Formats: sequence, structure tokens, C-alpha cells
Amino acid sequence: MAVSSASYRVVAFLGLIFAALMTVASSSSQVTAPAPAPTSDGTSIDQAIAYVLMFVALVLTYIIH
Repeated sequence: MAVSSASYRVVAFLGLIFAALMTVASSSSQVTAPAPAPTSDGTSIDQAIAYVLMFVALVLTYIIH
């Protein structure tokens, strides 16, 4: 019994449609949690910027002298 390539295409197309519908159905039933609160209060960022600026000042001082 020979199966034509058109029937393979139909089965593949129906499989893709089924997979897309299952994805939509599963994603709509899930409730996402709110984003977690930020763990940095900004002081670590300020400290990193200060260290970079001090390093730049040190390099410029070394180059100038």
C-alpha cells in the first residue's frame, strides 16, 4: 500500500497546527508571578562607578608624569 507524499504533508501540517494549539492552550492557563524586587539599592553601582573613575584618574596621572 503506497502512501502519497501529499498525505505526509497533510499529516505534518495537522501536527504543526495541533502543536501550536497546545502551546497556546498551555500558555494561557499559566499565571505568571510578578517580577522579583531588585536586589541592588544602587550603592553597589555607585561604588563601581567610583572605582572606575579612580582607576582612570590613576592611569591619567601615571601618563602625565
